[in-house]
Amino acid sequence: MEFPIIHTNFWDAIIAIPLVIIFTQVLKYYLGISKPFVPTVAILLGLIVSIFISHRGDFIAGVFMGYFYGYGAIGSYASLKTSWHYFRNKK
Repeated sequence: MEFPIIHTNFWDAIIAIPLVIIFTQVLKYYLGISKPFVPTVAILLGLIVSIFISHRGDFIAGVFMGYFYGYGAIGSYASLKTSWHYFRNKK
């Protein structure tokens, strides 16, 4: 079994993860998704973006990177939210 060749580039860090965060927040706002299901939605969106857009030709690489997009979005959002609450309550 050969491992897929995966290139991390500008797309991954600057476009894909913020795109997943934005789509997740839009869906949460318009569809009223409850808080426990938001991380699942982020992972599904990461998989969709990765499989159908960024790694179109390689399904295994798309699934592999899709989880990184989803979990990267979850971690980035949690970090931003924690920092925002800290600085807001510090004053």
